[in-house]
Amino acid sequence: MGYKTYTCPIARDCGGCEWLAVPYPIQLRRKQEHVEALLGEAAERDGAVVEAIRGMDEPTRYRHKAATPFAHARGGRVACGFYAAGTHRIVPCESCLAEDERARRVLNAVARVAERLHVPPYNEDRGVGVLRHAVVRCGWQTDDVLLTLVSRVEELRDERHLVSELRAACPEVTSIVLNVNDRRTNAILGRRNRTLFGPGVMHDRLLGLTFEIGPTSFYQTNPAQTEVLYRLALDGAQGAHRVLDAYCGTGTIGVCAAASSNEMQVTGIEQVRGAVACAERNARANGVGDRCRFVAADATAWMAREGAGERFDAVVMDPPRAGSTPEFLAGVARLAPERVVYVSCNVVTQARDLKVLRAKGYRLAHVAPVDMFPHTKHVECVAVLERR
Repeated sequence: MGYKTYTCPIARDCGGCEWLAVPYPIQLRRKQEHVEALLGEAAERDGAVVEAIRGMDEPTRYRHKAATPFAHARGGRVACGFYAAGTHRIVPCESCLAEDERARRVLNAVARVAERLHVPPYNEDRGVGVLRHAVVRCGWQTDDVLLTLVSRVEELRDERHLVSELRAACPEVTSIVLNVNDRRTNAILGRRNRTLFGPGVMHDRLLGLTFEIGPTSFYQTNPAQTEVLYRLALDGAQGAHRVLDAYCGTGTIGVCAAASSNEMQVTGIEQVRGAVACAERNARANGVGDRCRFVAADATAWMAREGAGERFDAVVMDPPRAGSTPEFLAGVARLAPERVVYVSCNVVTQARDLKVLRAKGYRLAHVAPVDMFPHTKHVECVAVLERR
């Protein structure tokens, strides 16, 4: 049987889709084997199985967030595109097979407008210049397009003219935000935002609910597979009346959980205050504000300080790639919820943390991999644990 394959003219230079030349069914098989190698033995000991990976029917145009750096090029041009693998050399890109078609078109238009208006790109070696990056978020179930310009300085020269030119070049853009990053850092975004056009946020829909997304909000890049991921998480928490949503970001999982049952009360913990404010707005917008409470705190610190006095039937946790902490996991064990739903973007750290939870009285009930990033080595995984 022949498999469909995909090609890209800059694949070798870019390196972002390192498995692009690998037929998609083989990619899925490799990811399945990776999860089974890390979690298969524990699942077998606990009487569970690693379920078949959830892949995409069409693994293209799935990225609804895209970004570009800027740099000086010959002839007064402004270079944009992707960094070549392992370098800071920019590889130009006209269109990306993995991205929403609107995204790269908008990013390239920003570079052309910057050229015409003589907005100098940032020079990372010397720490001078103005325009560092641009980030585009495109709605999956909406027509919203949020453009964030990342600048080294607080104000751009002749901002009205710049906005007018950008709107003419990119009529699909519904909001433009200036993000200020004046640090000598590889991080793309800074901490300060100022709206130049539109509401300064965008909205998208997941599982029939509407969510606000700001320029610095965490929101999954692949919304189609996010619905698959969230359904697995909600199934794991089904029947719980009191749910702790740790590392909750803008509240997407917690709000979806509360909307799935009129009996459910959700407490979300997130250390980024702006994300907490956004989570509260998302809860109110979806009619579950009276059953969702969001707290601005580090998850580990909150668990040690306040968690001991709480009672939950289920804990849903979606930590960053580094995983959780021993202190937080010990706090979960003290809470003794009937179930723990662990959503992970790094199965290596997830396997480490699951070992801790299993040693503290939990058994694996379900393990389900999800392919969020086709043509890459990355795989997400939802593990549901039950108290022994």
